[in-house]
Amino acid sequence: MRVLTSRRWRIWLLYAVVASILIALAPNFATRLNQIAILKATSTHLPSMIGFSLVLIVGQLDLSFAAVLTLGAMLCIGLQPALGWAGSTACAIAIGASIGLANGVLVVKARISSFIVTLGTMTMVQGVVNLYSKGGTLSLNDFTMADWLDPMSLLAPRVMICVALVLVAEVVLQRTPLGRGLFLLGGNSRAAWFSGLNVDLTVILAFVLSGALSAAGGVLFAMSLSSANPAMGTGSLMLVIASVIIGGASMNGGRGSIVQGAVAVLVLVTLTNGMSAMGAGFEVQLVASGVVLAATVLLDAAVERRRDRRRGARAYLLRELESAGA
Repeated sequence: MRVLTSRRWRIWLLYAVVASILIALAPNFATRLNQIAILKATSTHLPSMIGFSLVLIVGQLDLSFAAVLTLGAMLCIGLQPALGWAGSTACAIAIGASIGLANGVLVVKARISSFIVTLGTMTMVQGVVNLYSKGGTLSLNDFTMADWLDPMSLLAPRVMICVALVLVAEVVLQRTPLGRGLFLLGGNSRAAWFSGLNVDLTVILAFVLSGALSAAGGVLFAMSLSSANPAMGTGSLMLVIASVIIGGASMNGGRGSIVQGAVAVLVLVTLTNGMSAMGAGFEVQLVASGVVLAATVLLDAAVERRRDRRRGARAYLLRELESAGA
């Protein structure tokens, strides 16, 4: 019971249960090649997950990250012949950060809901993607970078880069003044202001990081394929949002973990991979992912309600009352 009520261990238990069931039931699930495929699919979503988590922790939403991921991939491939990998990567990440900056400024200065702002940004960015690519796929004939970045290995550089990003982000979030400021702002913005935190700048910074990380995720994905298409980020939106919530983040802000969010991404990718191996259709995979999300949210709500009932209780007073009643 203690494992179920602890957010730190709950996600690991969930992964163990899902993986164990699929190992027993799904054909070829436990093969080395399939595990490599799961890790690569998971790594695709990790940079965006980090950025979305940061925005959610400060009590805001960023629905544009999937479109920014696609734009970053498109710019990386489209500009590579003229600027090289370094130049196209820098340009893509800078534009992603600029989109995040625009989102943050509109939310902070214009006082517009982050849901509305980023929903509009998502639509506009996706339109730009289709205009830039003319609705088609951009590709390169040089696969040197793809071969180095994405070999058939459990320790592929793309996977290792994304894991490193997760670990660095977790350390910054949990061990630095910036991270503590993000949690404080999401938990109580007035207290954050009284503590001397620059609230507006912190919110803007969270959006900038979200845009830059989403574009970086798109860059890594595009590099691994030497191509990009207008639908690259389509599968990321709901998966990342669900993973961050399953990983313990609160929609009200002030709570979250990058590592637990990453494990939640792994859980959902593992679940869809295993169900696909069992012959389940895409709609069944969506239902299964929704069931996992709903169960996690309900369990979290039950645990919070139990803690609220027990908050302030004094065991020795309860014992005295019971003795007096006896």
